[in-house]
Amino acid sequence: MITFDTGNKRFNHRTAGVFVDEGYVLLHRLASDDFWALPGGRVEFMENTEQALIREMQEEISLDVTVERLLFVAEVYFANDEHQYHEIGFYYLLEADKTQPIYVKDKVHQGTEFGKPLIYQWFRLEDLPSLRLFPTFLKEKLQQLPEHPEHVIHRDEDDEE
Repeated sequence: MITFDTGNKRFNHRTAGVFVDEGYVLLHRLASDDFWALPGGRVEFMENTEQALIREMQEEISLDVTVERLLFVAEVYFANDEHQYHEIGFYYLLEADKTQPIYVKDKVHQGTEFGKPLIYQWFRLEDLPSLRLFPTFLKEKLQQLPEHPEHVIHRDEDDEE
């Protein structure tokens, strides 16, 4: 995966998928985390972001997806107790066979990442502002998806939670 450290600074090259269905969006988190994100993961060397996203969805929840279109290219800056992050993310609109179990809205779905449990859950778009969702620009941007790809530069600050 394309991630590297310089001192306490970490660079990530990430790709994420946006599933929107009937006013809901699919989010995920590690079971041990207290925040949500869009499903996806880090890109491998010599892999494009669409391929990486298809691979991540297959690895984490055994779901075959179709990449519809690019929504956002985002430069995101954030920090935790260990690192200051500089992340380049590609966010794609995804589709999958809607008869798949992941489309059941009133259920918590399970996945895994490196042997750690992942939780997948659908949230109403109107409820996103009250969630602990990162990067935080998604709380607004997912309300109305752009027709053409947007370049986003965003800094997540503690006071935005």
